[in-house]
Amino acid sequence: MTRTILTILWKDLKIELRTKEAFSASFVFCIIVLVIFNFTLDLTTEEALRLGPGFLWVAFAFAGVLSLNRSFALEKEEGCAQALMLAPVDRGAIYVGKLLANVIFMLVTEIIILPLFVVFFNLDLGGKIPPLLLIFFLGTVGFASVGTIFSAIAANTRMREVMLPILLLPITIPVLIAAVETTAYAMGVRDEASFWFRLLIAYDVVFTVASFLAFEYVVEE
Repeated sequence: MTRTILTILWKDLKIELRTKEAFSASFVFCIIVLVIFNFTLDLTTEEALRLGPGFLWVAFAFAGVLSLNRSFALEKEEGCAQALMLAPVDRGAIYVGKLLANVIFMLVTEIIILPLFVVFFNLDLGGKIPPLLLIFFLGTVGFASVGTIFSAIAANTRMREVMLPILLLPITIPVLIAAVETTAYAMGVRDEASFWFRLLIAYDVVFTVASFLAFEYVVEE
């Protein structure tokens, strides 16, 4: 199973390194969102800190949808999806490999966007970067765990670009709210966020396990 996971992960990483389709689309979208917010809203430093977590996760969520749309699209376009499903490997391993690839794609975009966010909004996050990166990781895992299985579902429809956000965004509202609240806490805007941090971890565990178990039945439909 581990070998299958690494094979799927390496395949997706290799394709992305060659084409850069998912990363470039996500990165450009995040930049556009931050630029629009920056020039549309005349914010003080305090207002930027208060509203910044929401800006970040709006950009991350919609950029993540763009990235997730490519998760199973390449196999579908090249006619390899059926061969992948017929391969004598654990379907759960395919899911985990795709999930890890999606998490990496999204995290790379988020890590590059963070310093640009700091520059655009003239913030001084100082020693707050390590907790922010932890929250980014937890939020991304939760978002991608659901997004990966819905990407497999949407890939079998004619309008996958429309279907994926319709399916994904309502389900990920809890993890996005928790990510915004914990990000605000890490930035020093909130005094308490233990409930949201626990919700973030619980969401990651529950939906990752549920998606792993359901993936085999989803791809058979």
